Amino acid sequence: MGVRDMLRRRAKTNAGDPEAPRDPSKRETLRKLAAVGALALLDSGSLISCARRSLGSISRERKVIILGIDGLDHWYVQRLMREGKLPNLGRLGETGGFRSLASAIPPQSPVAWASFITGQDPGGHGLYDFVQRDPATYLPYLCIARTEEPRHKLSLGRWRLPVSHGRVELLRKGQAFWDLLQEAGVPCSVYRAPSNFPPQDTGAKQLAGLGAPDLRGTYGEYSYFVEGAGRATGEIAGGATYPVQVRDGRLDARLIGPRNTLQQGEPESYVDFTVWLDRQHRMAKMVAQGQEVLLRQGEWSDWVPLSFTLLPHLKAVSGICRFYLKEVSPRFRLYVTPVNVDPMDPALPITAPADFARRLAERYGRYYTQGFPEDVKALRQGVLDEGEYLQQSGQALAEARRMYESGLNEFKRGMLFHYFSDSDRTQHMFWRTMDPRHPAYDPQIARRYGSAIEDCYRTADVLVGQAMEAADRDTTLIVLSDHGFAPFYREFNVNSWLADNGYLAGMAAWQERADIFSNADWASTTAYGIGFNGVYVNVRGREREGSVDPAERRAIASKLAEELRAVRDPDTGARVIAQVYLSDEAYRRQIPDRAPDLIIGYARGYRCSDASVLGEVSEKMVADNKDKWSGDHCIDREAVPGVLLSTKPIRAERPALEDVTASVLAEFGLKRAKEMTGTPVW
Repeated sequence: MGVRDMLRRRAKTNAGDPEAPRDPSKRETLRKLAAVGALALLDSGSLISCARRSLGSISRERKVIILGIDGLDHWYVQRLMREGKLPNLGRLGETGGFRSLASAIPPQSPVAWASFITGQDPGGHGLYDFVQRDPATYLPYLCIARTEEPRHKLSLGRWRLPVSHGRVELLRKGQAFWDLLQEAGVPCSVYRAPSNFPPQDTGAKQLAGLGAPDLRGTYGEYSYFVEGAGRATGEIAGGATYPVQVRDGRLDARLIGPRNTLQQGEPESYVDFTVWLDRQHRMAKMVAQGQEVLLRQGEWSDWVPLSFTLLPHLKAVSGICRFYLKEVSPRFRLYVTPVNVDPMDPALPITAPADFARRLAERYGRYYTQGFPEDVKALRQGVLDEGEYLQQSGQALAEARRMYESGLNEFKRGMLFHYFSDSDRTQHMFWRTMDPRHPAYDPQIARRYGSAIEDCYRTADVLVGQAMEAADRDTTLIVLSDHGFAPFYREFNVNSWLADNGYLAGMAAWQERADIFSNADWASTTAYGIGFNGVYVNVRGREREGSVDPAERRAIASKLAEELRAVRDPDTGARVIAQVYLSDEAYRRQIPDRAPDLIIGYARGYRCSDASVLGEVSEKMVADNKDKWSGDHCIDREAVPGVLLSTKPIRAERPALEDVTASVLAEFGLKRAKEMTGTPVW
């Protein structure tokens, strides 16, 4: 979603900014905000061993196929069904069941899928927002996973050798429903489930999805090599641009890998490569570590395995990347995908069991292992154009489909879950191509790519048809999405509003890149915003510099909610916020210190600005969104319902994600665990 890249950019910017905070712990924390760092490459094992318990008898004859398609919108599906463009979804809805599906509060992918996985609302599983805050520092972090470095290291000259284990921790609480099935003897296979990194080795075969990083510990940082580009841009907006010089048809470049935490100062590891150009025939040959890749202009390579040295002759980590020769003449331009974890030799725990990654690669070839494979950052920055992005995302989709189709053909018993992300990313990036009202609408782009969203829904329909064909009379097929979609016309900076209305002190006078970490007067601050939907009261004893008496927290939150619901767009008069939820009312329980006090449900057409997500204020409280990221769902869940379809009739009039979880367990004769909140829908 671009947020991880902004976090890394902030760390890079503050390091050389004389106005940046002087507290070195802040700078260090910001620099290491990536959910997984290079230390995790050294030693990762299973983290949680679930206690076994008897869950009663099951029907082992039943089979369940679950197809999770991110972002399918209920109203858009209905429209395309009426037009006859989704024949398989239409047939499934007519012969089985079709309902809108209530998403989580807030309707964000990691939050919603965690609710489905655990059968609990965010108060139970602890993922409240893609970006959450640490009350001890106020600093943001990404919600799915975190790395703990080895506590003990041995220093030998410039080397720092760990003598204890580091680990990667899944921050999602609650037991996955497939673990309950496994305990009861139901075999489960789970492909690319979001909010499931690292997957816990409890018997189910699992490939991690959203949350799994690239080899550098980010959600994906591309490399872009450009002839005569001037100077390197550094790590901004999800990637870096590197200038190269061509001499006598040759250039030398360096592909950056993970930071080497075994060495003093943690320098970046790298792989050198050489490119030979044939401008006349518009071809180039890349040579790296003895491997040759020959490409024509406009051509993509297969996966190229690379080895990044950490400790000479003793320790290296394996990665894979793809090269795209964007241009040879008149100017050389080369795009390289983020360096992914090599599934043939995974340096991070991307599957359970650990050898499952290699077994998949041996059968299907190497594949994207980062949980967010579509490179939306490259499209947003103009490194890839719309057509090139669709090629890149199409490659990731093709890999996922190969596993999916094979899994359906071989499915004999138990539960099979497959997740597809392409529909979500396409709607984020291409809404502007089908909506003339959008500030980023371009008629020329719309003529070429205006059907991109409809095309991805048609692809989803094909996936559903394949599952229907594979399902026999003993199989229940469930198709669901985590949320729907809406246009993102205008962005709202909640921190600017809080500052203007006296809740956020020290920020009233707007200045370039002003943020709460550098500028807030915490002793006088009542509330602040972090994340896409969260607002926190600055509570004494909870926040590091809390100013609000805990006894007053509830009254202040209620007052804030009332005032936020009344916010109007100063340019149009339209309502910006549809609903504001108090977390202690929205959720059944709370995880101390994690939950925001208020969750903002934006009105259709509005969303929190990227700046506000990371604690910044802006000169304009409400502004047009002119970014290519033009559709969104981080708004009020009532505006973006997902879909639920099944081969069985659905009796529930308005099911929620947690109800689907209970329904899957019920198919195998299992009752939901006591901490789960859902009710079977049939």
